[in-house]
Parts: sequence; C-alpha cells; structure tokens
Amino acid sequence: MKNRRTTRYIKKGSHGTLEWAVKSVNCCTGCSHDCRYCFAKEMGIRFGWATAGLWPLEQIRQKDVDKIYKKYDGQVMFPSSHDITPNNLNGCLTALRCLIIVGNRMLVVSKPHFECIKAFCEMFRPYRRRILLRFSIGACDDRILSYWEPNAPSYDERKKCLMHAYQHGFKTSVSVEPMLDSGGIDALICDLSPYVTHSIWLGTMNHLKRFEKHADAVLKEAIEAVRVGQTDEIIKAIYRRYKNDPMIRWKKEIKKVVGIPIPKQNGLDK
Repeated sequence: MKNRRTTRYIKKGSHGTLEWAVKSVNCCTGCSHDCRYCFAKEMGIRFGWATAGLWPLEQIRQKDVDKIYKKYDGQVMFPSSHDITPNNLNGCLTALRCLIIVGNRMLVVSKPHFECIKAFCEMFRPYRRRILLRFSIGACDDRILSYWEPNAPSYDERKKCLMHAYQHGFKTSVSVEPMLDSGGIDALICDLSPYVTHSIWLGTMNHLKRFEKHADAVLKEAIEAVRVGQTDEIIKAIYRRYKNDPMIRWKKEIKKVVGIPIPKQNGLDK
C-alpha cells in the first residue's frame, strides 16, 4: 500500500511536505500551539487517534526519539505534524541529533520559540551547512496570528528567532503558508527578507470547506476573510509583483493558479 501511495503522489506531482523533502520525521503526538487550521489535528480527530481536547497536550513518542535513523537520499523535514516547543524541546533535539549525525540534510520547520532556537543553534552550529531553518510566519499582525495560532509565539518573537539563526550562520527561510493576511504580504516580505538567505515560500490555506464544516460563527467569518484574500485575482497580482524575485517561491496551489509546472518528483522544491 505504501508503495502504491508513493507512486500516486509522484504521478500527480509532489505536494504538501513532499514538495520540500523526501521524508518527514516526527516524535510527538499533538501540539501545544493548537492552530485552528492544523491539518494533522483535523486528520487525527477524523480518524480517531486524537481529540480536540487532548491535542494541545503534547505526548513525546520515546521510540521515535531514540530511533536509529538512516541517511536518506534527499532532504529530510522535521517536524511536520507537530512543532518544536519548550515542552518537547529535549525530545526534539535528541531526535534531530540522531538524524543529523548520520549525515542527513535537514529542513527544520517551526513557529519558533526563542528559547528553542537558541538551544538548537548552540547544539547544531557545527552542522549548520547541512541544516535549513524554515520559520512559519503567516502574518505580521499579532491579532491575526493569535486567533489562528492561539498558543504560538508572537510575530516579534518569530522574527527574533529568524535574526538569531541568521546571525549564527544558519541557512534561513520563511514559510508564509498559509497566508493569513494577504493584504499585508508586501510588508511581511520587506520586514523579513534581510534575514533570509534561502527562500520565502507563499502558500494558500487549503481545505477551507472541511474546516468550515464544524466551525462556529467567529471561525466562519475568519475563514471567509482568508478565502477573500486568496482569490485567483489576488494570487495572480501577488505573483506579478514577485515573479522575478529569486527569493520568493510558490507552493503547489499557487503554482496551479499562475501556471507554474509542478515537479513530478518528491523533494525537488526546497
């Protein structure tokens, strides 16, 4: 079954984490950030291995912390279904060390806490040439961030983490996926780009109808604001402004709107 799934992904074109990496690794169930749009949380609830109430109570999977990892043929993403937080930091650092010391090229993605990034940079600075840090920053307005990502760090803390990683010689990147405030995208890019060495990824919020299904009135209003902010016309206008900027990259759903070919092989968009 696994091989058939992989083949299907390649036929359709890589998507999700497979746009960035050939493999994703996690060591925790649940995430204290409790983002409203979290696809992992929604999948867990839908298939019965998570509940809305227990999701923010992170549970370290020790077997995945202590696992002996192999060297993969391509970039490896950590994590993808949870985040690196003060609660699970030690476990995440241990798992990352196991992945890094065998020679993997790592993509570390996070809505970053400064204490976590400071510890990460201290531990892994000798390996920094094989590590790309990609920080998820969907808006620069804390009112928007705090609604969609209620327990995640503020904009200023995430920017501070980006600056810290940049100043300590790590390759840096930003993921603006989902774009929570497309009207503020120019200000966001302008403010963060001086500390980005690799790329700024723009992407839409997907599965809106699924999230809307059980939403209350406030969430439905927030979803509609996002939907209005990512119409094809708005996406095309953003693309026209940045299509010649080599720093700006486009996730699959934007590629489809503006007519960019989608890679057939996993992990080619980095």
